[in-house]
Amino acid sequence: MNKSNLKSYAPQARRDFIAVVTARANLVGLSDKAGTLEVAVAQTQGDVTVIAGQAWPAKVSAQRDKLIERIRKDGFAHTMEAVAYTWFNRFAALRYMELHDYLGHGHRALSSTAGGLPDILTYAAELAQGGNLPGLRAPLVLEMKLAGNRDGELYRMLLVAQCNALSRAMPFLFERIDDDSELLLPDNLLRSDSVIAKLVAEIPEEDWAEVEIIGWLYQFYISEKKDQVIGKVVKSEDIPAATQLFTPNWIVQYLVQNSVGRLWLMANPQSTLAQEWPYYITPAEQTPEVQAQLDTLIQTRVREDGDTLNPESITVLDPACGSGHILVVAYDVLKAIYLERGYQPRAIPRLILEKNLYGLDIDDRAAQMAGFALMMKARFDDRRLFTVTDDAGKLQPCSLNVLSLQEGKGLSVDELATHLAPFKVQRATITTLVETFEHAKTFGSLIQIPYALKTHLATLPEVLTLVKQSGDMYATAAADDLLPLVQQAQVLAMQFDAVVANPPYMGGKYLNATLKTYLKDNFDGFEKDLFSAFMIRDLLLAKSTGQLGFMSPFVWMFISSHEKMRRHFIESATLTSLVQLEYSGFDGATVPICTFTLDKRHTDDFVGSYVRLSNFRGADQQGIKALEAIQNPTSSWFYTAKANDFTNISGSPIAYWATKSAISAFSKNSPLEEFSEARQGLATADDGRFLRYWFEVDLSNISFQIANSEMAKKTKYKWVPFNKGGAVGRRQGGYWCKG
Repeated sequence: MNKSNLKSYAPQARRDFIAVVTARANLVGLSDKAGTLEVAVAQTQGDVTVIAGQAWPAKVSAQRDKLIERIRKDGFAHTMEAVAYTWFNRFAALRYMELHDYLGHGHRALSSTAGGLPDILTYAAELAQGGNLPGLRAPLVLEMKLAGNRDGELYRMLLVAQCNALSRAMPFLFERIDDDSELLLPDNLLRSDSVIAKLVAEIPEEDWAEVEIIGWLYQFYISEKKDQVIGKVVKSEDIPAATQLFTPNWIVQYLVQNSVGRLWLMANPQSTLAQEWPYYITPAEQTPEVQAQLDTLIQTRVREDGDTLNPESITVLDPACGSGHILVVAYDVLKAIYLERGYQPRAIPRLILEKNLYGLDIDDRAAQMAGFALMMKARFDDRRLFTVTDDAGKLQPCSLNVLSLQEGKGLSVDELATHLAPFKVQRATITTLVETFEHAKTFGSLIQIPYALKTHLATLPEVLTLVKQSGDMYATAAADDLLPLVQQAQVLAMQFDAVVANPPYMGGKYLNATLKTYLKDNFDGFEKDLFSAFMIRDLLLAKSTGQLGFMSPFVWMFISSHEKMRRHFIESATLTSLVQLEYSGFDGATVPICTFTLDKRHTDDFVGSYVRLSNFRGADQQGIKALEAIQNPTSSWFYTAKANDFTNISGSPIAYWATKSAISAFSKNSPLEEFSEARQGLATADDGRFLRYWFEVDLSNISFQIANSEMAKKTKYKWVPFNKGGAVGRRQGGYWCKG
């Protein structure tokens, strides 16, 4: 995949999609004037609605009213951006599917195998007659084709039909289109400069080979928005853009293979799957006492399943899943586990999606793409995935556990309680749900479910399903409002076998007041950065035998403000492995990165594995050198260390490279502070004024005999030698102006 293609295409695509969606809104009489929505008069007579002198089908009136309501709630610019993003996601998904022949009818929706107009337009009559795109009326399609001047109108109709056909299998991305999103479907889609034509032309077909492209498109699509909001206090609605960072594939493999994979290999020592997982780190040899602790840990987990670890029982959560890269790689690891256990290949995809994988995010569009990426992985392994039916012939779509967290803000407890009271849904339960998720788009997976609510979560979905079958219109609407909150509460109330995350990074000075207060109240001592609070929350989301994997800034390993978290990892969990990247080792990251894995349960004297990539500059070297170290543990940049030993050093830094003698010096000897207060040496406070490189000063104006400050005052020479530390290429020494 050529990421430079995506990097140049996606930011401009965002601007283009917003522009064409906005133009479409203007066409139906909606515009933004200095922050105020201006609405042109619409008149409906019979089957026609007239807006600003232009006739539209009558259904446009209802769609437009819904759009107006949405704009008044969310704002014009925000609505245009959201709808543009929705159509970008749908077109990207269609492009991926047409190139992999996943659309089910053998024709491309956005392009043509022979060049020219899109295949679904060329074969429109055939598709309509064959029923491949439900909702199309064959006589109307034929009439429009024969007209000769209605191709643009027909193509819009075909795209809507294609999206509606996919809505049965992927309703989270292709909701049935008869609402405001259809109204804002861009115009002129057959032109050579349309948003579809650019998508097809500017990203070569070979770049669509792997579903990983979806994640990179997501990152680059919002890159300009990220630049706009980064470096300032971040509003809640801008948190996804400010914190989004696509995790490189080698890091995701390392994280998943050493968490989900490690869990399986601990329970199944005879397994040969480690050979298939290149970034799996074979644990260092442990003492008999440590090994006994580990055996007890895994036997505890195995006993929960019976005689052996059951693949169907393994649960994996990414609590800030973005576009789903971690979940996609977890799918591959779980698939290998199922195959080793002897499951039928065709049964595996649905089992993984419905039983094993869970993802949460605060960005609706990101969650859509995460769900789509998983469906594409599953569709590759099971070509019947989109067409499986029950005995009655009803389609049975996969039930994904990937959710975009929804807010309780704006829901009326009084109305919900009134309409649901006849069905025995308690007001207290409704109140707790609404209040718990009032700021779900701000707090995300940091939210903890109150115990009183947990006791009701097992039965609430069934009750609300019965409500929706009751025929009571108001009660059904209330159930629809409440059900998303119940579903996300169920996930957040669970504990998982593996929690793997690239948590959002945001320093304290950029947190908005609501988020800052929440972190202080709920994660005291871990609130210095959003990522540290997330990692502590993720430990709570893991089972007692759970495995965790993180990618994060590596500041937590060293600086004093994160000492409490270091001690928590060392004393309450087990640091099993860690890879420390070089400062410039990550494209797109503005902070130095590490990636590491944990056992939730503490094991005394566990020997962990560490890889130090500090000497290998550039992102392209990191995965290669990490793999070399993992495959050859005798490499000079591969280390083993006991995390317990770090506590012998003041501040407990994760100094895995420190020798035993160095650590022993800290534990056996008294610290310098007991004898003297350490201070900075000579400092000028203005290097540009008082310091010069050695070659900048005239030799005749330098004194080399100065022993102290008194001599410096008396000498006639202006400059004296001065030693100053620094990296190679920076000032190593020179001369200091004595006055």
